[in-house]
Formats: sequence, structure tokens, C-alpha cells
Amino acid sequence: MNNQLDIIYRDEYLVAINKPSGLLVHRSMIDRHETRFAMQMLRDQIGQHVFPVHRLDKPTSGVLVFALNAGIATLMGNIFSAHQLQKTYVAIVRGIAPDYLLLDYPLVEELDKCTDKNARVPEAKPAVTEFFRLADIALPYTVDKYPESRYSLVKCIPQTGRKHQIRRHLKHISHPIIGDAKHGKGNHNRFFQQTFGANRLLLAATELRFTHPITQTELTLVAPLDETMTQLVQRFNWNNSLPAEWISPTLQNHTYAP
Repeated sequence: MNNQLDIIYRDEYLVAINKPSGLLVHRSMIDRHETRFAMQMLRDQIGQHVFPVHRLDKPTSGVLVFALNAGIATLMGNIFSAHQLQKTYVAIVRGIAPDYLLLDYPLVEELDKCTDKNARVPEAKPAVTEFFRLADIALPYTVDKYPESRYSLVKCIPQTGRKHQIRRHLKHISHPIIGDAKHGKGNHNRFFQQTFGANRLLLAATELRFTHPITQTELTLVAPLDETMTQLVQRFNWNNSLPAEWISPTLQNHTYAP
């Protein structure tokens, strides 16, 4: 993993990076062995303190925003808490996903065995995600019991912010994300690892839109897919299903054998 983070936006109030898969946002009791964190790496890179205003799961890549002072962090936190923004994710999932689905399926918060061991099991909270199938493919490999294995490229727009919401919602509709060790299917995860060298959760936060808390301008922050996801998109001929700016700029003109 590169020591230099990819900064996709910066002004005097905010800085945003394209977080790589496998990097924690900040220190956590859950991953006590980890020594690298986006928050500290970005602080060292730009030479000033940064304040996290939201999070991405460790295996998820994409747009991650930090405030440059505590006051801005509070304002941004309010924007996220009120969901006065639009988050867009891209996932590669098992099966042929629906063309379109607005899924309203409440979720019970997943408690952590270490930090939440004494907590009571909470009640389910509303959770809504919008799904759009952008493309699909049938591969001539037997992974389950069928001679072909089918996969979809899905755009996901969460309207609420529950823990692992997209991953759990896709599992609920039987289209788990490839590479999801907790909510996915091991045989499909292993197939992508062994056949395509895809050793990560295939979920990326590609775009974040919100109104800047100080300037009141509309911001659209874009984090291109990394090399692993870009190569899969190109290998499966899904290039035209995504905006060009969502594709890794260093690989836009590459082609891969099917």
C-alpha cells in the first residue's frame, strides 16, 4: 500500500481522499494489530490535523472526507447525520440483480464482540437502499451447481446510514458482494481471487454529493475505482456502463482478455 494517499479535493475547510481498500479510517480495538490509518497518514501527508466526519469500512474503498478544524467537523457531521447528501457506491455481486430496486428493509445494528460485548441487542432501525443494475455477465465457469456463473455491476445509493447497510441489503436479496467475507459466499469469493486476482471486497464509494457547509456550493467528489475493480470492469466489457471519471485514469485505455 502506497504511503501517499490520493487527495481528490482540498480547500481551507475540507480535504477528501480516495481511501484504498484494506485501510482503516482511524485506530480501532477491532483491528488492534493494524499500524496504518487514513487519519494519521493524511495528517502526516498534509502537515496538519484532520478530523474524520464519516467512515468507510476497512475493505471498502472510495471517497472519504475529513474536516480541517473541529467546527467544520461538527457542521459536516450534521450533514451526514441528517443525510443531506447523496452517496453513490459501485459493487460487483453474485447473480443477475434486479434492473431497479428500492429496498426498505430495517436492520438490527451489528454489535462488535470486543467493544459491544455488554450491550443489549438493539431494535431494528429503518434502512433504505436504492439499487440499479448497470451491467451483467455470464461466465463459463461452474462455481455453484450451474455450468455458468452470473455476476452484476450494481450502483447502490443508500438513503440511510446503517452499519454494513449495502452489504447486508445485498445479502438479503441473495446478491451478495463478491469478496465479502462476512456476508458473501466463500466459493464465489475464492473464484474471483483465484481466477482474476481480486483479493478485496468489490465495493467502492465512487461519488459523494453535498452542499459545502461554508461556501454553500454544491460539491461532487469522485473517487475512481482502483486497479482491481477497474480491471474487472474492463475484462467484463462494462466500461460503457460507468462514467469515465469513475474508471482508474491510469487504466482507462487498457484492454484485458476475457
